Amino acid sequence: MKIAIAGTGYVGLVTGTCFAELGAEVVCVDVDAEKVEQLRRGESTIYEPGLDDLITKNTAAGRLSFSTSLADVLESCEVVFIAVGTPSDEDGSADLRHVLDVAREVGSAICSYKLIVTKSTVPVGTAARVRRVIADELARRGVEIPFDVAANPEFLKEGTAVQDFMSPDRVVVGVDSDEAREYFTRLYRPMLLNRFRVIFMDIPSAEMTKYAANAMLATRISFMNDIANLCELTGADVNMVRQGIGSDTRIGTKFLYPGCGYGGSCLPKDVKAIVQTASSLGYDMRVLRAVEAVNEDQKQLLFNKLSAYFGGDLEGRRIAVWGLAFKPETDDMREAPSLVLIDLLLAAGAQVVVYDPVATPDARRLLGSRVAYADDKYEALAGCDALLMVTEWKEFRMPSWDVVRRLMRIPAVFDGRNIYDRRELTRAGIEYFCIGG
Repeated sequence: MKIAIAGTGYVGLVTGTCFAELGAEVVCVDVDAEKVEQLRRGESTIYEPGLDDLITKNTAAGRLSFSTSLADVLESCEVVFIAVGTPSDEDGSADLRHVLDVAREVGSAICSYKLIVTKSTVPVGTAARVRRVIADELARRGVEIPFDVAANPEFLKEGTAVQDFMSPDRVVVGVDSDEAREYFTRLYRPMLLNRFRVIFMDIPSAEMTKYAANAMLATRISFMNDIANLCELTGADVNMVRQGIGSDTRIGTKFLYPGCGYGGSCLPKDVKAIVQTASSLGYDMRVLRAVEAVNEDQKQLLFNKLSAYFGGDLEGRRIAVWGLAFKPETDDMREAPSLVLIDLLLAAGAQVVVYDPVATPDARRLLGSRVAYADDKYEALAGCDALLMVTEWKEFRMPSWDVVRRLMRIPAVFDGRNIYDRRELTRAGIEYFCIGG
């Protein structure tokens, strides 16, 4: 099968590369010529474990290629995935300009049947808008060319995206024609030979499923953070509480870890979008507004703890930050809690030195010279008055506490992900503060 992917961001690049790995002929298209040239050289434009090797392998095999022109590749392709960005607009709604631009280009260039698939995270009704835009372009050309529009939202987790794509727990597909359904069956059967886990539904339901899934995950995180904050006030141990409720099979353990807030390209944007969608229809998503509010407060929690520790005066204090990306195994700093924390520290007059195993190049672009950058985790600690652990990279899991204590001017650790053991740090002569404790 021949596939075109419009957009080489996180979703588009992973989707296109993985389909090529399964034997499809894939062209990934992007208007950014510099990015396309980088990809043609076999250099991934994002950090995702395992992706670089697959790009190199499939480019060399001729199954994966890159272009700056969708019109040039449309006629040779059967399926077109729209995987461009849908950032939040000022009111929180999803900005669909890039999605509709792709639809316009498709309508102005196709000469034979195509299946057009929205892969980007888009609000309910977007597929219908894509269909209208394509139909308007065909009418403008004075031609009648059959096409289908479908919704196939992604459920990839940054850091495990390749594995998620190749072995999904489910594939959600919204279709309204037998021909489109057959195309998706052909697309996904190769990776689901043992158990065909494609869930076919109507298009609006597929669009809503993506938002509902991310909203539920965000809700679980904010709920657990709310419980953690209450535990701290009552003297309960949030880690014990988490185990207690997580062992209930109706609840489970996933996304019940307290921390310093969620970030990334999906949860913050999608919660805002679903709230705005509801508002435009006259409905108030009260739970999700609370989820947002809790998360924004949670991003300030480590700063508040640190400020209280120093009596509200951080002027001139040297503070180390371990972890900048919004989660491990990615360089993505979109909506990262670290950015909120660092802004608060700098505004309070603190000197900030940061270390992240992967995200430092992106951090330099976002933070510039406002912070100092260390080459390893221990270098960041030299002469520091406190350590804030923000992203739970594996290399942060088992540091030498003797080295930590020796390097720091004041051995105080503020654990934003609750990965350390209080007793171990206390024995090492380090003061320890965490979420919910």
